[in-house]
Amino acid sequence: MSNRTWFYAEGDKQLGPFSEDQLRDFIARGTVTATTFVWTEGMSGWQRAGEIPGLVASAAPRPPGPPMAPQPAFGGASGGSLSIDFGIWDFTWRSLVWGICSLFIIPAPWILVWYLKWLVPRVQVPGRPNLSFEGTAMTIVPWFFGAIVLFIAVALTENAWLNNLMILVQVALYWLFLKWFIASLASNGQPLGLGFSGSVWAYLGWTILAIVSVVTIIGWAWVYTAATRWFCSNIQGTRREVIFNGTGLELLWRGIVTVIAASFIIPIPWVYRWMMRWFASQTELVERTA
Repeated sequence: MSNRTWFYAEGDKQLGPFSEDQLRDFIARGTVTATTFVWTEGMSGWQRAGEIPGLVASAAPRPPGPPMAPQPAFGGASGGSLSIDFGIWDFTWRSLVWGICSLFIIPAPWILVWYLKWLVPRVQVPGRPNLSFEGTAMTIVPWFFGAIVLFIAVALTENAWLNNLMILVQVALYWLFLKWFIASLASNGQPLGLGFSGSVWAYLGWTILAIVSVVTIIGWAWVYTAATRWFCSNIQGTRREVIFNGTGLELLWRGIVTVIAASFIIPIPWVYRWMMRWFASQTELVERTA
């Protein structure tokens, strides 16, 4: 058991993973008590630490604390908001490597997978410990390089209509990326079996609407939040529904702050993390309604 990683619940938040030595240190300091819900691989659901033999030594009965919301069983129907965190310098150098390598085009699929394998585990999902990305570059290589060859061929024809039609190819590529990304998510090394059911035509419609909304200066924020809700509603394969609670007004003022701060260049990593944390906090897993 000493090699296992542990998670514990604090209010409506899931904290971890921690080694067992770290967990016992939390117990010794009183951060984790006998009434704290904990989970590790092999357990069917969350349990109070005092109910696990040998975890909380000589745990005397304690008066119950404030009423707690039901804790989520692993993979169960209960949910909560996502969260994300990552080191600024780690993010900065990885993003620079990703950007520079992508300019050479050929390494793009491999550098994208490398980046996602780092970023996805930084996301904490209630009831899904050790989130990871298991996609491989070779899955996307055929349609990625196929699209490049098509782009070059169309450019050589110098046909304006064909060049305009290539926008549809770009939309299709982004749509394929979403399906591949969702299908490649795993927890504890096991595929989650998720899928994306949104159609390519609906995705095209949202893309066109987003482009048109830019003309309104501020309307893009409401279009983007609505599109995000559509995206979340089309994630299938889980007993919990993914919903996005953010509003257009919230996104608008955050977007303005982001643009202003990013104009100074140096604050970009901090602003990016700030926005990512907000998007994660507004994304929630709830029990599906009948």
